[in-house]
Amino acid sequence: MNLNQLLIWTICLSCFSFLIRTLLNRSGRGWSIVSGGILVITGTLFYLAPHLAGLVGGSFWILFLVLPVLGCARVNRLIYQERYKSARRLANCLRWLHPADGWFEQPFILKTLEMGQQGQIAAAIKRLHPYETTVTPMGRNAMALLFIMGARWQELLQWIEHHVPESVLREDPHLVVNYLRALGETGDLNGLLWGLERYESTLTKAGNPIPLNLARLFAFAFCGLVDRVCHLLAEPLADYPPSMQKFWRLTAQMAASQNPKAREQLLDLQHETGDSILGAAIAWRLSHPPAAPQTVLIPFSQAMLRRLKGSLKQETRYGRSLGLSPRRAPITYALIVLNLLFFLLEVAWGGSKNTDTLDRLGALMPYAVWQGEWWRSIAANFLHYGALHLFSNMVGLYFLGPFVEAIAGRWRYIFIYLGSGIGAMYAFSAIAIAQGMPYQRLVGASAAIMGILGAILAILLKGWLYEKSQVAAKRLRLFLAIVALQVAFDLLIPEVSFLAHALGLGFGFAIAMVVFPKGLGSR
Repeated sequence: MNLNQLLIWTICLSCFSFLIRTLLNRSGRGWSIVSGGILVITGTLFYLAPHLAGLVGGSFWILFLVLPVLGCARVNRLIYQERYKSARRLANCLRWLHPADGWFEQPFILKTLEMGQQGQIAAAIKRLHPYETTVTPMGRNAMALLFIMGARWQELLQWIEHHVPESVLREDPHLVVNYLRALGETGDLNGLLWGLERYESTLTKAGNPIPLNLARLFAFAFCGLVDRVCHLLAEPLADYPPSMQKFWRLTAQMAASQNPKAREQLLDLQHETGDSILGAAIAWRLSHPPAAPQTVLIPFSQAMLRRLKGSLKQETRYGRSLGLSPRRAPITYALIVLNLLFFLLEVAWGGSKNTDTLDRLGALMPYAVWQGEWWRSIAANFLHYGALHLFSNMVGLYFLGPFVEAIAGRWRYIFIYLGSGIGAMYAFSAIAIAQGMPYQRLVGASAAIMGILGAILAILLKGWLYEKSQVAAKRLRLFLAIVALQVAFDLLIPEVSFLAHALGLGFGFAIAMVVFPKGLGSR
């Protein structure tokens, strides 16, 4: 497999996935056009000039899909951190790469938020008035901001309920978040919890977890669940601005009647903050303290609150550590470094594609293993044939490893990784000898990484069977799709060992099923 082939495969999978996800989403038509266009360009070049298809298509893919996606994630994170100036500057650049889906208007909204944050409320409101409408996303955002800047929650609630159609609201996760907060701010806790359940699918659109976690934060805070609020602010919302974190902790403590000095601390925060929008929110909180949840929540809402707490627990357990920057994964990072060191050793001893070098360092050769050179079944897991082979495996390890490491713990994770890799190497040797191919050479961490994937399948299956976790069930479907794509890739690329991958997957699954006999509760 060469770079051109890898790029073609990656482009097709990525663009086809985007196309399927966005075709039915009215707010993502721009992504559909971009994805479809890149597929057409790559497919045409594959027919006319196959050797250029991956490189040219990959350039378009990086410029018009990868960069906008990463940039959008960064802009959303900056907005969530209330760093509106930085978000506006980045959005100004990105809108030229992806001019559809409201990106051209985004810097205007961010500039308005920046003005409001700096105390220029009157100027910001004047700037928004010409755009007041419910017809366009920009108009709806402008209207919502007019109310939020002055903490006019009752008016925001009435405007959404009377002027924003249900079909439109379901397509706008940010407007839903503001709607749910308005329900909590006006004391309608039953409506807040009902709305959170009703619009959960909207809040998870495009795979962005921030809207859903903010809505959960509002529900837990207004219902006085201080421990859940602290958990959200410590993990999924850890990057929320410190002043906002303090505001919501104090709100939860007021609702739970846990902190008799909460009002004084809110006043201190109001004097300290330079954010005028937060200052208005604090003024509203002081004049409209949260209602006591025990006197407001009906039995149905209490049941929804329990479900919400259970969902957060399952999300933490089965949805963590999968992202662009997984945290707290020292064993995964150590394994990556170890693979890199072995690769440098290959280069120093004659080259990573030099078969004599690979043989001396421990490439798996079935006949040698069965003659007593057992150490090859270990060393082969850390050797790679070329930089592209190393890179693709380390990307897989970087994304998949932290999930299992966080759940299994360090020693179980090492056992799964090495057990899958070594077990697959021994089984591969036995099968190769039985089939009359004792001199077949094998190197790479693929079997061990497929073992991690197998362990993930086992963990999610246990979560679904023993805990009836819908989060685990949803993730299980996703990873089964990944396995199917991997199988297709293995069968289409002759240089890839389907047998080694299948063996690694099976060993990882089996080991995890033994390590967790009754799910994660058995740890």
